[in-house]
Amino acid sequence: MPEHPDPAPPRKMHEDEVETDAALVRRLLAAQFPQWAELPLHVFASAGSDNSIYRLGDDLAVRLPRRIGKAGQGEKELTWLPRLAPHLPLAVPAPLAVGQPGEGYPLSWGVYRWLPGEPAFWENLDDLPGAARDLAGFIRALQRLDPTGAPLAGPHTGERGSPLLSRDDFTRENIARLPPDLDQAALTEAWEAALRAPVWSGAPVWIHGDLKSDNLLAEGGRLSAVIDFGALRAGDPACELAVAWNWLDAGARRAFREAVACDEATWVRGRGWALSISAAEIPYYLHTNPAMVARSRYALGQVLGEPT
Repeated sequence: MPEHPDPAPPRKMHEDEVETDAALVRRLLAAQFPQWAELPLHVFASAGSDNSIYRLGDDLAVRLPRRIGKAGQGEKELTWLPRLAPHLPLAVPAPLAVGQPGEGYPLSWGVYRWLPGEPAFWENLDDLPGAARDLAGFIRALQRLDPTGAPLAGPHTGERGSPLLSRDDFTRENIARLPPDLDQAALTEAWEAALRAPVWSGAPVWIHGDLKSDNLLAEGGRLSAVIDFGALRAGDPACELAVAWNWLDAGARRAFREAVACDEATWVRGRGWALSISAAEIPYYLHTNPAMVARSRYALGQVLGEPT
């Protein structure tokens, strides 16, 4: 498993990125939620690239999207997470309020209950296969819930939950940009094998969309929570399985596959999603986010270690 360096490595700046700081958060709280404005506030170190997170007192968190393109996530979570949470076996964020643009900040933002725990890296878990089974149970429970009215993955967008073929050009371009020590020919062969898998023919199901170690929390050595539902939508469940390669080793992956009980075609497409996501992350974050690059390198190694 890749090492996890400093939890707040330098990030690649996006063209549509919006800067935040504690003073801005104080102004937003004072203007819109004065009942929380005087609570202690400090930035929470995160390797994520989409949101800035601030710890507010002991029990709350403020999350502000960093990118214009991520606008609307707070409203989506406020709408759906309270409906989904009672039926899920792991804790999920509890949104309390959605703030509106103001004080020079152009996006909506959210106040949430603080979830205790630490990132579910291997060193924070007592039993990785057990954690894999717990996550599989979460995925199955989420997929059983009624997705009527859910935001849908676009069939031609390449977003999580879309058909794998919609990412073909994008993925081949990223494989070609990988560092020379990574086997581009073998990765291309693995990608083509994933594309040959039968497409999803069922109804769209709920997907978290971005399962990985830093969107999972552990407490007391066990998997305890799933966070960051910004990619929540309904679609092909295969992308949900990328976590089997970016987080798990071979033994835990076997436990996960048995517990998640998906068909062979979905599993093969899931391996394709792990490849596509990781092949995109490495060149994009190569010099700015070592933790993400290490995880993605690990995932590609796991993909190539399995027969296609």
